[in-house]
Amino acid sequence: MGNADIRRLDREIEKTRKKLDAVRRGEWWPLNGSERRAMARSLAVGAYQITRGRSAGRAEQRMDSTGNAAEMRLNAELTALHGERQRLITEAARAKAAKKSSGWW
Repeated sequence: MGNADIRRLDREIEKTRKKLDAVRRGEWWPLNGSERRAMARSLAVGAYQITRGRSAGRAEQRMDSTGNAAEMRLNAELTALHGERQRLITEAARAKAAKKSSGWW
């Protein structure tokens, strides 16, 4: 059971790493719903400002901050997955050591 859980976590870590790389490239597909709405809203506001002959600097800053927030979220998720993987490995090692020390090998 432990190895299956570790493999599952490895797959999740790889998926999250791919999402993080995509967010760093500026892609929207890994964003959650509220982040996508914030990006779309900022994009629309920026386009409106430009059509009115004004600067879209503030809208760009909002898009950047939304992207940074998504990156931080995915980094935190990746850290949590790594921590859980390490916990499972430690737990499996302890169980193996306890089994070996009890003489049932």
